[in-house]
Amino acid sequence: MAIRKLICVTLGHVDHGKTSVLDQIRHSAVTAGEAGGITQAIGVSIIPLDTIKKICGKLLDVFKNNLSIPGLLLVDTPGHAAFTSLRKRGGSLADIAILVVDLNEGFKPQTVESIEILKANKVPFVVAANKIDLIDGWNYERNKMLLENIYNLPAKAMGEVEAKLYGLVAQFSEMGFESERFDRVQDYTKQVALIPISAKTGQGIPELLMVLTGLAQRFLEKKLEIDEIGNCKGTILEVKEEKGLGITLNAIIYNGSLKVNDTLIIGGVDAPIVTKVRALLEPDELAEIREKKSHFQNVKEVSAATGVKISAPGMETAIAGMPLRSCSGNTAEVEQLKTEVQSEVKEVIVECEECIGVIIKADTIGGLEALRNLLQAKNIPVASAILGDVSKKDLSQLESLREKDPFVAVILGFNVKVPLEVEDYVKAKGLKIFTNNVIYKLIEDYEKYITRLKEEIELKELSKLVRPCKFSLMKGYVFRQNNPAIVGVEIEVGQIKSGDPVMNAEGKALTTVKSMQDKQENVSVATQGRQLAMALDGLTVGRQIDEGDYLYTDISEDDFKKLKELKKHLSKSEVAVLKEIVEIKRKDNPVWGVS
Repeated sequence: MAIRKLICVTLGHVDHGKTSVLDQIRHSAVTAGEAGGITQAIGVSIIPLDTIKKICGKLLDVFKNNLSIPGLLLVDTPGHAAFTSLRKRGGSLADIAILVVDLNEGFKPQTVESIEILKANKVPFVVAANKIDLIDGWNYERNKMLLENIYNLPAKAMGEVEAKLYGLVAQFSEMGFESERFDRVQDYTKQVALIPISAKTGQGIPELLMVLTGLAQRFLEKKLEIDEIGNCKGTILEVKEEKGLGITLNAIIYNGSLKVNDTLIIGGVDAPIVTKVRALLEPDELAEIREKKSHFQNVKEVSAATGVKISAPGMETAIAGMPLRSCSGNTAEVEQLKTEVQSEVKEVIVECEECIGVIIKADTIGGLEALRNLLQAKNIPVASAILGDVSKKDLSQLESLREKDPFVAVILGFNVKVPLEVEDYVKAKGLKIFTNNVIYKLIEDYEKYITRLKEEIELKELSKLVRPCKFSLMKGYVFRQNNPAIVGVEIEVGQIKSGDPVMNAEGKALTTVKSMQDKQENVSVATQGRQLAMALDGLTVGRQIDEGDYLYTDISEDDFKKLKELKKHLSKSEVAVLKEIVEIKRKDNPVWGVS
């Protein structure tokens, strides 16, 4: 067994400096000395331990030469896809993450999304609090370490650094994380380390690498044990078309080794892809892999942990995040590995037309898994988790769900499209689809929709109930004494509707509201403050009722119980009148409305 390099991924909000941080680490590695101090592979930068030691200098003295990890594998695929595609059975392939946050701006939408994804995948992380150089009064000496420069700042600038850092501490606290500046962390298993840095000047980069190396050494060494020889295990980072090569895979190999002519087994949506490695390609040393002009070198073999571009036939249906395995081509072994990769895929891709839950769609298997994990963390059931854009087949399941449970009858699409013909059908049928390229925003939109839907259903339910109402018979406004009695009333509190039962102040049932008129127009509902004519069947003014009397809606026990459940939709004055009605009822029946 050997110990592989630490796989480290960078996340954060757009423009907060993810790429700049990686560029600065690479730059530091190059300036640290010998050629070969850093190697580019597909989607990753490989920084060996010797180079880290040169960058960090005396900062690593605390480990007393007991460092055994061979270095870092920095994943630099841009965007959220880097993390969501870094997957293997049982969780994330990333051992640790650098969350880049602009010290001056604090949390932004993709910062929150990154934290939610890290939390759902249980990936430890450190925070690169970037752009310290933008703090007013910031000054530094290049030959001094970060803390020494901070302590040499003018009092006002030092106070500003502290204030900004503790602003971040407060934001992390709101998301359930304890955090502290890296040199003040007392327990790295309970507190997230904040490292102030400048990706522009390089300040804080040695401290960032020191914290990463220390955490790996202390807490992750067992996790990093691998076989360097034998068949490989890997994950697809990106599927790309390269001129002259056709469809190629950018992959990370995290166990074993991969050779040219090896049989490659890749997880697929419907069935595994089985192909043969035609070529393995790595960029020239220090080439910028994001540039199309990068030159590649053919290599015969790569060993974990590394990144590599794979050229092989028949990879048109390959998808980012899918597992890959290699073998010599033995039939039994191929069949075993086909079963292995597909069982891994089935853990994520679920199609269950009878299940009750939301339908989720994503463009990559990693994105699908991340969305599903976050929904499960919020106890939101998932009926189907499917790759690809929203289709007409999804809509038939959606319509079926709406009949069973309107609260889950939605499609949540992460980084996917809704074709025009699908959109037209959705509008015509009143179906619900939410799409977003930020996972937490997608879930937030769904939660807001659920809150609105619940409110609509509750208000509809409330409209069927007899609501608390107190009204007076206005003096001098008897329009007819009986058959039916028609009197002028003023609604003191609450609301009343035609057909509602009415009682007097002693709790005696009198009649129901036959009809109401306001300025000779029929109205079905009368609300607080309104004066109008009310027709009351079976009553005679001067016998059962008199001018100046106060009457109430006669609420049944069943309606009362439902009103208690929907109390948040009643005004304070309505709640007070409801209490009055209960007190009146309980004079004759002390347990009215209790059971």
